[in-house]
Amino acid sequence: MSKKYLLREYYALCDGGTCQDMLTEEEKRQVVEDKVVFLTGKLQEADVQNGNGRVYPKAIMEREIKNYGKLVQEMRALGELDHPDSSVINLQNVSHMCTEVWMDGASVMGKIKVLNTPSGKILNELINGGVQVGISSRGLGSVTENNGQTLVEDDFQLICFDIVSDPSTPGAFMNLTENRDPLNKIFTKADRINRVLNSVLED
Repeated sequence: MSKKYLLREYYALCDGGTCQDMLTEEEKRQVVEDKVVFLTGKLQEADVQNGNGRVYPKAIMEREIKNYGKLVQEMRALGELDHPDSSVINLQNVSHMCTEVWMDGASVMGKIKVLNTPSGKILNELINGGVQVGISSRGLGSVTENNGQTLVEDDFQLICFDIVSDPSTPGAFMNLTENRDPLNKIFTKADRINRVLNSVLED
């Protein structure tokens, strides 16, 4: 049986510093009136070797994004500031929540809302200071070596997306999606059952 590892990947969102406007009218209102910060960009990339030398097959990423979408809908898709060496999300360190995630070809795209938590406030100040932050996926799974590449196996389970300073995949730096100036227990038993059912239905 293959040994499972904590797999962490780093991405820099919105290469070049410009993202298209992906905010809804309600989100735009939150940005202007409530000073909420939204970030968008590439969260993960399938079928290419990343900076950590790993390749995530597209079929596996599509499955995991489908499963992760359930957490997004239930407003449980949380992430931390920096990358802990743990498969558990520590609520004390949560800085943001993923509000939307989708596949665009082999790219995993997403929208993130910065939360008004201690870590979220730090992230907000980093953004205000002009720091370009990246995104990093965290998951559990095993890998195999094949023709000089490290392939992520089918048992991979996506846990979350964390905010980091050093992404490993090109084009995954996060950026503000809208100017804020008006002038200018992560996998429950039910989660695991849903994963199995999704796999069966896809077969």
